Amino acid sequence: MKNFQQNLLIVLALALCGLCAWQWYFQTVQRARIDKLDQTIYRQLTLLQANGGSIKNMEAEISGQQARIAELKQAAVTNDQTILAQKREMLRLQFSCDALSNEIVQYQSITNALAAKLRETYDGIRKQNEAVKELVAQRDDAVQKYNDGVKARNELTTQYNELVERFNKLQNAGGAGKP
Repeated sequence: MKNFQQNLLIVLALALCGLCAWQWYFQTVQRARIDKLDQTIYRQLTLLQANGGSIKNMEAEISGQQARIAELKQAAVTNDQTILAQKREMLRLQFSCDALSNEIVQYQSITNALAAKLRETYDGIRKQNEAVKELVAQRDDAVQKYNDGVKARNELTTQYNELVERFNKLQNAGGAGKP
């Protein structure tokens, strides 16, 4: 039994050595896994820190974008109000334009009517001028005839006066010899 105990002790010693070797190998593998996990954790922490900084940058950008969006919304509201005011002004100007166009049409019709009346008046004046010229010509003819008649009467009067003078001279000459 002594052999058996020795053999048992040797088997137990070898088993213990095998167990130690196996444990050493297993711990080496575990340490390698732990190192890999540590590296993974380190990389993930680095990524988390980078992402945390990136998130902070993104949050700052987002808050800036939100402020910009608020400004743009305010500008859009202002633009909408301006557009509405411009549309109102355009409508007012359109109504004013329509009213002025109507007035222009009325003025044109009045102008055309006045132009027609002026043409009629001008034609009347032209006819009157022609009638006046004809009357002036008739008057000139009548005056000329009157002047010719007066001249003829003046000549006749002159001849009559000469005859009367001659007659008076003859009578005076005939009566002077008779006393």
